[in-house]
Amino acid sequence: MAKQWTAQEVLDFSRTYQSACILTAAAALDVFTRLYVKPMTAGALAGELDTDPRATTILLDALVALQFLSKQGEEYSVPKDVAGQLSERSADNVLHMVRHIGNCLGRWAELPKVIKTGKCAETGPSIRGAEADREDFIGGMNIISRPIAAGVMDKIQPVRFRHMLDVGGGPGTWSIAFLRAAPQARVTLFDLPEVIPIGEKQFAEAGLTERVTLVEGDYYTDALPEGADLVWLGAICHQNSRKQNRDLFSKVYTALADGGVTIIRDVVMDPSHTSPASGALFAVNMLVGTEAGGTYTFDEYSKDLCAAGFSDVELLHQDEFMSSLIQASKA
Repeated sequence: MAKQWTAQEVLDFSRTYQSACILTAAAALDVFTRLYVKPMTAGALAGELDTDPRATTILLDALVALQFLSKQGEEYSVPKDVAGQLSERSADNVLHMVRHIGNCLGRWAELPKVIKTGKCAETGPSIRGAEADREDFIGGMNIISRPIAAGVMDKIQPVRFRHMLDVGGGPGTWSIAFLRAAPQARVTLFDLPEVIPIGEKQFAEAGLTERVTLVEGDYYTDALPEGADLVWLGAICHQNSRKQNRDLFSKVYTALADGGVTIIRDVVMDPSHTSPASGALFAVNMLVGTEAGGTYTFDEYSKDLCAAGFSDVELLHQDEFMSSLIQASKA
């Protein structure tokens, strides 16, 4: 049965952006790290952050109201559970992803214009700068992927490969998961030059440097490194149009050894393109953030893979968000 909306529910729903804007602004300014080091008044924090005192006070009071901060007299502090998630001093913080979501908010605000023109939002770097924005995006992908990697690997067991090519592998989260599942195998990670150092650092921390080759390149313009018997396309395809995916699949087919397979991890929509709901919303995220990206059905993926020469296309796992798995073979 379709939901019956009331006027109050519509208005309340329309205001849901407000809390997200408050949280992401505080994350961008690093409020939580500063206040976790020591409680401060709004004036003192404004002095450290070089922000406007009145605006800082209003932000901090709103964060208290949302239960992200505590207030005693005129001093603000960060509860321990919040600091664990939002202070840079916590090894398990999710700041990169919260900051990336804040950057996405700016693009979503342009949605009416995007719908009118059909072109993605035109927004510049955040107050943190373009390099920090890129680090937040890559770090955010790591935050999302790391907790689910083991569960996803279980869906594709047994993992049999000698050499995997990780296209657009970013921080190497998925390469590390595959290497741990196949102790005798090796990986080539292929990504943009500015991303490679992030992956290099993570492989070193995992003690896997000797089993990894890092290759700089752009899959839109460059050929892929050849010889792998497994090519992993992890959360890559939604950035592309179907034509761009067909071009990418053709490059993957050429790079793969005979008898090899490619596995796609991404959103897979139902034929109506309305379910899962998270996938329909993510298509909007691609609309405002990319020139031609979107979310696709299994049938669309299958046709595009077959057009590139692949066969035996199989849906290994259907997920509610971005961990559906499709496998295709090169004869």
